[in-house]
Parts: sequence; C-alpha cells; structure tokens
Amino acid sequence: MSGRQSAALPLVGRDGWIEGVTRVESPNHDGRPDGVPISLIVIHSISLPPGQFGGKAVLDLFTNRLDPEAHPYFVGICNLRVSAHFLIARDGSLIQLVSCLERAWHAGVSSWNGQARCNDFSLGIEVEGCDDTPFDDRQYASLSGLIDALRRSYPIRAIVGHSDVAPGRKTDPGPRFDWQRLGAFGLLPGNVRDRPAPCPIAAEPGEG
Repeated sequence: MSGRQSAALPLVGRDGWIEGVTRVESPNHDGRPDGVPISLIVIHSISLPPGQFGGKAVLDLFTNRLDPEAHPYFVGICNLRVSAHFLIARDGSLIQLVSCLERAWHAGVSSWNGQARCNDFSLGIEVEGCDDTPFDDRQYASLSGLIDALRRSYPIRAIVGHSDVAPGRKTDPGPRFDWQRLGAFGLLPGNVRDRPAPCPIAAEPGEG
C-alpha cells in the first residue's frame, strides 16, 4: 500500500479530488442529495485481516477485488460493497478512493445531531489500525493535513468517529485512537466528540 503523505495539501478541486494525492478509484459510491452541504468528517479504522497491517487487502475490499481464498476472514466480507473517501496507511501515506462530491458508502446505518444517513453529508476517512493497537505518529500528521484541507474546502461542523454516528454497532476508530493528538493541531471544531441522542434511522447504501 502506498500513497502520498499529506503535509500541506491543496484545497479539494472542483471535481472533488485533491491534486497530488494517490488515486485508487472505488466503484462503491453514488450521488449526494441535492442541496445537502458536506458538514461532517467521520473517522474510521480498518485492518485486514483484523490486527494485521500492510498488504493490499484493504484496497482490494474497497475496489471489490478481495479474494475470499486469501484468508478465512475474507469469506464473510468479500461481497460487501463499501468504501471511504480517503485511506491513511500505517506509514502515513494518503490515498483517495472517492470524489468528495460523491457519497462514499462508509457509515452505513447512522445519524449525527438528529440527522440520519450520514453518508449524505459526510466525508469518510479510514485510518489503518484496530482497537487494541496505537496509531502511528505519521498517521496523525497525515490526518491533520487532510482535515485541514477538507475544512478549508467545506463547511465542516464536526469531526467524529464511526462509533459516534453508529453507537452500539461500531467501535472504531477505537480506544487507542488519540483524539487529543488531533486537538493539539488546533483543527477540531468545538463540538467535536459531542454525542447527541440518536434519532430513528433507516438503512442506506453500503454497510461501513
């Protein structure tokens, strides 16, 4: 897995892609609803197989190429149709998979601040990791640069974890993700990590 480590990224282009960032396009996306601003960033974590880093399995999952014979765990997930807008590898390298203008299938059944279907109004960032392993310094540096670019491009109101928009269903990015590391960069809106009561929600494309 390779990509460009983000330090000082340009604004998101009019096509929803960040110039200079490695692009590996996922087919797992569709159009956003008209008139809905991009106001939320959802941080996820992923490792395939669970607890193992490196290799191409994560990108294979997001591009519908995961080989079920490569590992027993892959049998149960190889038919999932999921994606995220961005992936940050353990070495901090950054890959974009879906245009920010499109709705990536990352959050699944979700809600935030009384608004259901978070995929409609959010950007999904996958950080390679798991619940019981600390994340790498390079990942925090890359993530901060990416968040800065996204906040300069869109009216982001909050930055939350997958567990915040799907409480009880998802745990990522997990207890080893250090939210204070992001706060030290001075990038987080004041309401980040607030947890409003969930509202009734319906299923949506993709199960993140």
